[in-house]
Amino acid sequence: MAEFFAPSLEKIRVALYVQKAAIHFIDAAGRAEYKLSEETREAGFSIHPDELASIVRGHDIKGLKIHGGVEGIARKVSVSLNHGVSTVDLPTRQKIYGFNRYTEKPSRAFLMFVWDAFQDLTLIILTVCAVVSIGVGLPTEGWPKGMYDGLGIILSIFLVVMVTAISDYKQALQFKDLDKEKKKIFTQVTRDEKRKKVSIYDLVVGDIVHLSIGDLVPADGVYILGYSLLIDESSLTGETEPVNIYEEKPFLLSGTKVQDGSGKMLVTAVGMRTEWGKLMETLIEGGEDETPLQVKLNGVATLIGKIGLIFAVLTFVVLIGRYLVEKALNHEFADWSSSDALTILNYFATAITIIVVAVPEGLPLAVTLSLAFAMKKLMDERALVRHLSACETMGSASCICTDKTGTLTTNHMVVDKIWISEKSIEVKGNVSEDILKSDLSGRVLGILLQAIFQNTSSTVDKDESGRNTIFGSPTESALLEFGMLLGGNFDAQRREFKILKVQPFNSDRKKMSVLVALPDGGVRAFCKGASEIVLRMCDKVVDCNGGSVPLPKEQAKNITDVINGFASEALRTLCLAFIDLETTSDESSIPDDGYTLIAVVGIKDPVRLGVKDAVQTCLAAGITVRMVTGDNINTAKAIARECGILTEDGVAIEGRELRSMSPEQMKDTIPRIQVMARSLPMDKHTLVTQLRKMFGEVVAVTGDGTNDAPALREADIGLSMGIAGTEVAKESADVIILDDNFATIVNVAKWGRSVYINIQKFVQFQLTVNIVALVLNFVCACISGSAPLTAVQLLWVNMIMDTLGALALATEPPNDGLMKRSPVGRNVSFITKAMWRNIIGQSIYQLAVLAVLNFDGKQLLKLSGSDASDTLNTLIFNSFVFCQVFNEINSRDIEKINIFRGMFGSWIFLGVMRLTWISERATCCHPKMHPCRKRYNQAS
Repeated sequence: MAEFFAPSLEKIRVALYVQKAAIHFIDAAGRAEYKLSEETREAGFSIHPDELASIVRGHDIKGLKIHGGVEGIARKVSVSLNHGVSTVDLPTRQKIYGFNRYTEKPSRAFLMFVWDAFQDLTLIILTVCAVVSIGVGLPTEGWPKGMYDGLGIILSIFLVVMVTAISDYKQALQFKDLDKEKKKIFTQVTRDEKRKKVSIYDLVVGDIVHLSIGDLVPADGVYILGYSLLIDESSLTGETEPVNIYEEKPFLLSGTKVQDGSGKMLVTAVGMRTEWGKLMETLIEGGEDETPLQVKLNGVATLIGKIGLIFAVLTFVVLIGRYLVEKALNHEFADWSSSDALTILNYFATAITIIVVAVPEGLPLAVTLSLAFAMKKLMDERALVRHLSACETMGSASCICTDKTGTLTTNHMVVDKIWISEKSIEVKGNVSEDILKSDLSGRVLGILLQAIFQNTSSTVDKDESGRNTIFGSPTESALLEFGMLLGGNFDAQRREFKILKVQPFNSDRKKMSVLVALPDGGVRAFCKGASEIVLRMCDKVVDCNGGSVPLPKEQAKNITDVINGFASEALRTLCLAFIDLETTSDESSIPDDGYTLIAVVGIKDPVRLGVKDAVQTCLAAGITVRMVTGDNINTAKAIARECGILTEDGVAIEGRELRSMSPEQMKDTIPRIQVMARSLPMDKHTLVTQLRKMFGEVVAVTGDGTNDAPALREADIGLSMGIAGTEVAKESADVIILDDNFATIVNVAKWGRSVYINIQKFVQFQLTVNIVALVLNFVCACISGSAPLTAVQLLWVNMIMDTLGALALATEPPNDGLMKRSPVGRNVSFITKAMWRNIIGQSIYQLAVLAVLNFDGKQLLKLSGSDASDTLNTLIFNSFVFCQVFNEINSRDIEKINIFRGMFGSWIFLGVMRLTWISERATCCHPKMHPCRKRYNQAS
C-alpha cells in the first residue's frame, strides 16, 4: 500500500482542504438525501454506500449519532461487532459497496514505447537523410539500386527502435509484476466469529479490522474500541501532531498510520469511496526515479556525445573539403549533378551516424537491464527491492547494522526456563506442566496465569479443525503457549476480568502494562517487559504461598544474577509483575513503581541455520556486521558470539552508554562496536548517522518496528523485515527481506556488487567500441577522403553494442569471488585504472589491425579490379565486428586473465554471441553492407 502514498503531499493536502470545505458547505446548506436502491434493500442493507462513506470522510459526528453510532451503523450494514461478516456475504458486499482497490495509472501500450524510442533527434535526422537518399537515388541510379542506401538506413533505424522499445516494454512489465508484490499487504479481521489474516484488497464494508502499532489503516472506518489509539494523519493532512481516536472522535481514514496503541474499527468505505480514493481520482502519479549510477553514467554519456559531435563535424568538414578540392583539381567545380548531391548526402549521413555511435545510449540501458535482472533474481531469493538504487548501493555497503530477533534468530520463540517462587525450573513440554503444578501453590499459579492472559495484545482463536491458533507477536505467542501448557484458559480469563486501560509495548517504554477490574471489585495492574526495567519497578516479590513479601536488595541482586544467567544462555528474559490498587484510584493512570515481582521468564529463540556462515562471508567481503537490539546485553553477547559477530577485540555496549558519549569518545569507540544492547530507536539512528558522517561508511540497516523508520531512512540502504516488520517500517525501507533471514541480506549485497561490476564491464566494452569507431572514421576521412564504415554499418554496430552488449554483460550472475573483495568506497572513481588499461590496450590493438587493412589491405590481400575497394571495406567492417565480439569476451573480467571462466555456464552470454554471429552473417544479404561477398570470401 506504500505506493499509494507516493503522489505529491502538497497536492493531496490542498485537495483535502478544498474537499472538506465543500463538505462543510453542503452540510450547512442541508444534509444531502440518498435514495436507497432496491438491490441494496434486498441485500439486507439499510444505508446508501455514498452516505456511509461521507460520514467518515466529512468527520460527521452528528450524522453518525443520527444513525445510532457505531452500533447503529453495524446494524444497517448487517454485521455483528463481535462475530464480524460472514464469508458467504462477501460477494454481495463487494457488489453493493465496492472493492477495496484504487484506480491506477493505465499501462502504456507497446506502440507508445516505439514512439518514445523514435523521438531520438539523431534517428529523426537519419530518417530524413534516408528519405532524401531514396529521392535522389531513384532518378540517378534507378530501381532497385537507388533504394539501397536509403532502405539500408531505414532498416537499421527500424531495428534500433524496435530493440529499444521491446527492452523498455519488457522492463515496464517486470516493474509492474514487482509492483504487485509490493501490494501484498495483509491485515487481521474478525470473520465468521474467528480472527483471520486477509489481504487488504479483500476487505469489505462491515469488516471488523484489528489495528496495532505500525499498521496502515487499510480503509475508512469507525472506531469500535481500543486502548490509547494514536493515529498519524500526516500523509493526508500534513499535520505532524498525531490524533487521539476514541468514542467522541471515532473516524479513521485510509492511508493513515497507527503510531501507538491498538484498537478495532468497523469498515465503512473501501476503494474509491474512501478519503484516499477520492483524492487518487485526480492524483495518479508513478514512475521510478533514476538511480545514482544512472545519473552518473548519463553524465558520462553526455560528455562522450559532445566529443562525438566534434568528431562528426570535423569528419564532415574534412570529407566535403577533400571532395571540393578534388572537383577543383579535375576542373569539375562548375559541373554539378544529382550524383554529387548523393555523395554529399552520404557524407552527411556518415557524420550523423558517428554521433549516433558516439552517444552511448547503452549505458543507461545496461544499468536498467542489470538492476531489473538483479531485482527479478532477488525476488526469487526472497528479497523485494522497492527502489532500484538499493541494488547498486548495497554492493558498496561496508557495514550492516542488524536486528537480533527474527533476523539472526528464527523468531519462533518458546519459554525455556522460568524463575518463580525463588526457584528456577526448566520447561520441557508436558513434563514441565506436572513439575510446575506440583511445585507451585494454586495461588501462585493463578497469579502467573492472570499476568500472562490479561497483559497481552495477542488473542487465541480456534481454527476450522478446533485447534488453538495464536494471533500476535512471537514473544507473546510463547507466553500464551506456556500459559495454555499450564492448563490456563484464555477465553475464561478474559471473560472473568474487565480491562480498563492498556499501555501497549513500544521500543521506548520496553514494557507493556494493563489495568483490570477484578471480579471481587478490586483493581489490579499487570506489567511485563525488559527484565532490568521491570525489576527496578518492584519492591516486593511473590513468595511460595502466593503472598507479597518485601524484596530486599540482596534478593534483588540474586534475581539479577538469575536474569544474567538466563541471558548468558542466549535466552530472552522478561519479568512479570503486578500491583493491587485501591478501587478509588485514578483509573486513567497505571503506576510505574510499587510492583510485586511474579516471575522471570527465559524465552529461547534459536539462531537461524546458515547465519554464522553468512556473517563470515560478510567479514571476508570487508563488511562489518553490528548487532543492534533492544534485548538484555548478556543475551545479545551470547547470540553475537554464536553468530560470529562478537570477537575478542570487539566492544559490546548498551544504548545509554552511547547516548552519554562525547563526539571524541564516539570517534574512538564506534569503530569497535559490534553489539549495542538495550538500544532505543534513536540510539540506532545516532549510530547510523555517526557511521555515515564521521567515518564515511556505506551503511545498511535492518528494522521491523514503527520506531525504526528514522534509522531506515537515514541509512544508505534500509532493509525491512517482511514477516515481523510493520507496514510503516516497510514503507521506509529500500528492500523488504521477505523471509526475515540474515542470509538473504548477504545475497542482496552479493547481487549489488554484481550489478556494479557488470556495469563496469559494459562501460569498458562500449568506450572501446566508441574510441575505435570515431578514430578510424576520422583518420581515414582525413587521409584517404572516405570513411571505411558506412552509415548503415555504423547503425548496425550501434544496435549490437548498445543492446546485445548490454544484455550479455549486464546480466552476468554473481560469482563467489565478489564476496572476497573489499566494498567500493563512496568517492572511488567508477572507471578504474585496470579499465583504462584494457580500453587503451584494446583500442590500440583494434586500430592497428584496421589501419593496416585500410591503408595496405589491397596489396596484402592482392585485391584488384573495380570492386576492390568495396571488397576491402567489407573485410574491414567484418574485422571491426569480430573485434567487438572478442572485446565483449575480454570484458567479462576486468582484472583477471582467465576471461573464459563461467562463460559456458551463462546461457544469456552465449546466446548473445550466437545472435551477433547470425546477424553478421545475415548482413551479406544487404548489398550495401557486403557489396562483394564472393570476393570478400576469397580475400578472407
